[in-house]
Amino acid sequence: MWILFTFLAAFMQAWRNAFQSQLSKEVKVAGVTLARFIWAGPIAALYLFSLHQYQPAALPQFSADFWGFVIGASSMQILATGLMVKLFKMQNFAIGAGLAKSEALVAAILGVFFFGTQLSLLGWIGVVVGGLAVMLLSSKQGFKQLSVKTVMLGLTCGSAFALTSLWVREASLTLQGPFTHRAAWVLLWVISIQTIVLIAYLIAKDKSTLSALWQRPKLTVAISVASCIGSIGWFSAMSLQAVPYVKTLGQIEVFFTLMIAALWLKDKVKINDVAGLVLIAIAAILVMWS
Repeated sequence: MWILFTFLAAFMQAWRNAFQSQLSKEVKVAGVTLARFIWAGPIAALYLFSLHQYQPAALPQFSADFWGFVIGASSMQILATGLMVKLFKMQNFAIGAGLAKSEALVAAILGVFFFGTQLSLLGWIGVVVGGLAVMLLSSKQGFKQLSVKTVMLGLTCGSAFALTSLWVREASLTLQGPFTHRAAWVLLWVISIQTIVLIAYLIAKDKSTLSALWQRPKLTVAISVASCIGSIGWFSAMSLQAVPYVKTLGQIEVFFTLMIAALWLKDKVKINDVAGLVLIAIAAILVMWS
C-alpha cells in the first residue's frame, strides 16, 4: 500500500513542479509558493470528510508534540518550496527538480542519526552516489565548473524537504486511528497553517503578487490540485513506512520529470542532466535495497 501511495505522490509531484516552473516565469517566489497551498486546503478538508464518512473513526487528540511537529513541518515546507522555485529560476526545470531531490539522501542521513533508521553499507554507497549526482546536476559543464552556490541551494532545499517529511511522519505517529485518517489530519493542519501564513505575509508586504495569482487561475488551481494529491500520497505512505524508504522509492519522480521536461516544457535535457538524474535513481535503488 505504501508503495502505491509513493508512486502516486511522485507522479503528481512531478507535474506540480512543472506547473510551478511555468508560473515562476511570471510570478514572484512567494506567490508561486502560495499557489501550492491556496486551493489545497479545501481539497484536503473534503478528502478528510470523505474518509470519516467511508470509515467512521473517533476524532484524534492533538498533543503538544503533534503541534510542534506540524508547525515545524509547515515552516520547513514553505522554505523548501521557495528555495526550489529559486532553483527553477537559476537552471532549467529538470535540473532544479533534480537538485531538490537531494531530499531523499538527506532524509536517509538524518533518519539514521536522529530518527532511529538503520542503513547498511549498500545504503551508504547509495548516499555517496546520490551526493555525486547532486554535484553533477549543479554544473552545466559537469565537475569542471562546479557551482557552489547552486549545490548549497539544492542541498538546503533538499534538507528542508527532508525535515518536512520526517516531522510529518512523527506528527502522524502521535495520533490514533487508521493510517489514512492520521495522514489526512496532519495534511489538513499543515496546509492550513501554510496558507494562513503566506496570505498574511503577502497582504502585508506584496499585494501585487496576490493579484498576479488571481489573474492566473488555471495554473494556480493546477498547482494546488497536483500538490494536494501528491501530499495525500506522501503523507499516507509516510504514515506506513519510514521516511528514507518512502523518499528513496519516490525517486521514480526523476523519470516523470525528464519526460515532462522534454515532451511538455520542451526543455533541452543534456547528457549531464540525464546522467545526474539516473545516478540519483541508482542511489535511490541502493538505499531501498538496503
